[in-house]
Amino acid sequence: MTISDTQTVTEALAEPPLALIPTGDVRPVEKAIAESITGQFEPETWLAITFPRPDGGVRVRWAWTAGGVDLGNRIDGLALAAGLDAVDNFHICDLHCRESWRGRIRIGAHPLRPVLADVQAGVRGPEERRAKLRRVIELAAAERGQTARPGVPRWIGVGPDLLNRKGA
Repeated sequence: MTISDTQTVTEALAEPPLALIPTGDVRPVEKAIAESITGQFEPETWLAITFPRPDGGVRVRWAWTAGGVDLGNRIDGLALAAGLDAVDNFHICDLHCRESWRGRIRIGAHPLRPVLADVQAGVRGPEERRAKLRRVIELAAAERGQTARPGVPRWIGVGPDLLNRKGA
């Protein structure tokens, strides 16, 4: 509460207090937590912050430290141009992920310079992992009465332009 020069303490105390009304929307709290976590990591890092939900599911928020947005988008452009796919994306990110926890919140920190180096070097995911992903896609399609497309999905992304693309 702030008191102006013309307002007395008594008048200020007579004002109704600010009401905080629960909304059930946890996104503003998650955003604030993600922002506080982001400040703890070195520049050029992509963070996957996983929040547990009461129903047993999770919500993932992505965040980037200083320089991470531009570098992540650059990596995505190079990966797509090189024909890297989702398995390559998972594999390369797993190689460099540093996992930590804040209570029940999981933080996957991905330093982007090593990811860039692997993309430039043409590192590919193992064929065994590619076959497993194909099997998961085929099972999901069959469960929905659909026919799976051949191959695996394209590179998913480490930068916000690709990761936040609708329908990606």
